[in-house]
Amino acid sequence: MEKKNKSIYLVPVMLCFFCMGFVDLVGIASNYVKEDLNLTDSVANVFPSLVFFWFLIFSVPTGMLMNKIGRKKTVLLSLLVTVVSLFIPLFGNSFAVMLVAFSLLGIGNALMQTSINPLAMLIIGDKNLASTLTFGQFVKAIASFLAPYLAMWGATQVLPSFGLDWRVLFLIYFVVGVFATLLLWATPIHEEITGGKSSSFMDCLKLLGKPIVLLSFLAIMCHVGIDVGTNTTAPKLLMERVGMSLNDAAFATSLYFIFRTIGALTGSFFLRVLKTRWFFIISVLLMAASMALMFGGQSKMMLYTAIALVGYGNSNIFSMAFSEALLSVPDKQNEVSGLMIMGLFGGTIFPLLMGFMSDAMGQAGAVAIMAIGVIYLFTYIPQVKH
Repeated sequence: MEKKNKSIYLVPVMLCFFCMGFVDLVGIASNYVKEDLNLTDSVANVFPSLVFFWFLIFSVPTGMLMNKIGRKKTVLLSLLVTVVSLFIPLFGNSFAVMLVAFSLLGIGNALMQTSINPLAMLIIGDKNLASTLTFGQFVKAIASFLAPYLAMWGATQVLPSFGLDWRVLFLIYFVVGVFATLLLWATPIHEEITGGKSSSFMDCLKLLGKPIVLLSFLAIMCHVGIDVGTNTTAPKLLMERVGMSLNDAAFATSLYFIFRTIGALTGSFFLRVLKTRWFFIISVLLMAASMALMFGGQSKMMLYTAIALVGYGNSNIFSMAFSEALLSVPDKQNEVSGLMIMGLFGGTIFPLLMGFMSDAMGQAGAVAIMAIGVIYLFTYIPQVKH
């Protein structure tokens, strides 16, 4: 692939990263569904848990699928599933409808997150992989922090043409998803497909026997658990401790993604000029400070500061852990990618535990679960070497 064409081919890929961010609408959406259907925290948290459950089922098979049909076609398949998931809620917001929509959103995102990083690597090469993936996370974060604003706009403005209230965000992202699908389909990307040499499911799982792969897998579980956990818990903290309404507290989710976006953008620079390990240490220290403020903070300013700190600190953890694993097994990148994305199953485990803990002892219980993930990330620091 000619060097001068790389930036052109990265445009549709980066738009796919934007579409990857659609999955983060589940945080604010679950809060609105909870209010619409009068659900408890533990029941409402089923929605984000369901989305990330599918990463456990589909991530490794997607890595195998890439060997058979190629990375580009796998990303296109993920976009099609995502577009369908965004179309369904336009017809209602019953419990069953949202279960189906969030399930398909999770399946599409599992396919996309497994295949988009290797596709980006195919274009950019091994050099500066962590910074390139971090820039992709920056683009993804734009979609993430726009979702709460779109939901608030739909919930507070009169929309006689649609009657969708907060669900207007599904319509807007549906249109973007269709455009991204068409643009990537029209983009010529050359790749060699291994075809019949695909690894088996057990071959993929055996890679977890490599310490760096297993420990990176667990780091990504903690990263996404904290990510989804903050996404859903931040508004609840403000509602519980400051007495805000849901529409006002929804800003907390946007604040988190604003600082995740800033973190991803600046991280793509810092990862070029600093050793990855030092930047990882700084990131985890910021997250630890955030957990302390979330656990005991009672003022709006303290809670906003905590949300900003975890947003920035958590913004680059995925890219650093993912690249460590991918570079450690260069001959099995598709398979390792599938395993790492399976780690996003942490987005199922953490919200479920947090829901039960918050029902039992308030949002401080949910924060305690996230703090366990931060503690593990401290133990991962010695593994960061590239």
